[in-house]
Amino acid sequence: MAPEISVIIPVYNEEAILASSVLELSRGLDAAGLVRHEIVIAENGSRDRTREIAAELAAAHPRVRTFSCARPNYGAALREGIEGARGEYVLCEEIDLCDLDFHRRALELLRSGEAELVIGSKAMPGAHDRRPLGRRAATRIYNGLLRVTLGFHGTDTHGLKAFRRAALLPVVGRCIVGHDVFASELVIRAEREGVRVREIPVELAEKRAPSVRLLRRVPKVLHNLGRLMAAIHLGVGRREDA
Repeated sequence: MAPEISVIIPVYNEEAILASSVLELSRGLDAAGLVRHEIVIAENGSRDRTREIAAELAAAHPRVRTFSCARPNYGAALREGIEGARGEYVLCEEIDLCDLDFHRRALELLRSGEAELVIGSKAMPGAHDRRPLGRRAATRIYNGLLRVTLGFHGTDTHGLKAFRRAALLPVVGRCIVGHDVFASELVIRAEREGVRVREIPVELAEKRAPSVRLLRRVPKVLHNLGRLMAAIHLGVGRREDA
């Protein structure tokens, strides 16, 4: 039987928590009655045993699939996972979160037709972001830049998302930016194209420190934000793949 729900999890150097997180998530989905699910591990450029562990999980558990991108590229991995998803609904997860409460609330909105894209916001009223102060500040500065430069109307673009695949697949096809900014482009293009978007607050407590240091990400994020501005405002740019 085809899955109803596809959970896409981009991973990079996550050997320490990958197996336990994926199995815990699958058990939680079963307990919530979401037995028709698949978990897609989108490995990208890992230098540890992440790729091997993902392959072992896929071999042992029929509802787990995996693929690999040659280089570290969160956006390319997420895009490929969405394009290859088999479920009617797609849930974009983070391996250090696996928020079942978000999935339950988001699916209620999607199934009722109230939304076609649901974003788990770390910054809206009612959210509880327990990450270090520097990461919380970076989220707010980045989303402020999106509002000023691209007219974004929400409070968050990166992290947990859920959507009806048929509604977002054409938008995914028009996205050109990779890495972290792909998630923002997807949300901003969806908003601009009239997709019904809802934000809901989430509680955020990570299981481990980020696999890539914040300061190392800043130059690439700013570069890709410039590419996104050119794509949105001027209609120029080519799609970036892994």
